[in-house]
Amino acid sequence: MSETLQAPSPRAPVRRSQAERRDESERRLLEATARVVAEQGVSAATFEAIGRSAGYSRGLATQKFGSKDGLIEALIADLQERQAEMLALHHIDDLAGIEAVLAYVDLYLRHLGDEQATRAYFMLLAGAVADASALRAAFARTHESIKARLAELVVRGQAEGGVRREIDPQSAALMVGSLLLGLSVQWLVDPHIDLDAIRRTSLETLRLAFAPGGQTERLP
Repeated sequence: MSETLQAPSPRAPVRRSQAERRDESERRLLEATARVVAEQGVSAATFEAIGRSAGYSRGLATQKFGSKDGLIEALIADLQERQAEMLALHHIDDLAGIEAVLAYVDLYLRHLGDEQATRAYFMLLAGAVADASALRAAFARTHESIKARLAELVVRGQAEGGVRREIDPQSAALMVGSLLLGLSVQWLVDPHIDLDAIRRTSLETLRLAFAPGGQTERLP
């Protein structure tokens, strides 16, 4: 008996859940926010411009985030999560305290010029400070979280003997964070600065400042 071969029926399109569609729309809106701010400036980041850049309506951005401040706070939180993922990917917490501090600085400066989102973050920060905006509190919380993490690494480095014990961990963490903040703002002012040379100098200076007995070494 002969058999009749039949072409396989086309598969029905995979339906995504509402949560997946929501996540995608939020991601695209956040990416569009960073893009509009980085390319056109803070004042250009209206819901209409962001929605258009993301391929959605103005109303969806309003529905998702409620206000422009809500949208910016969501962008800040998203960037913080992405930074945490990058640090985890490079196993920063598995390093000795002083090496973890230096690796944090190294990664930050290596990737400073890579993404529009980073540029947008500091443009929004500058705008919040200039306008005495309530958003300053959101940026302050992020910076406090970074300071706390760096302070923990300094304390660990002191316990391991790699960081001078007379250094105050909170002050050291604030100093490192302020170095990165200042370099980020300088990069905004002059995107052509030699970030690699600054990275090497920063790492050598920090190692010399933290190491017991002023030990240092050349870095690649």
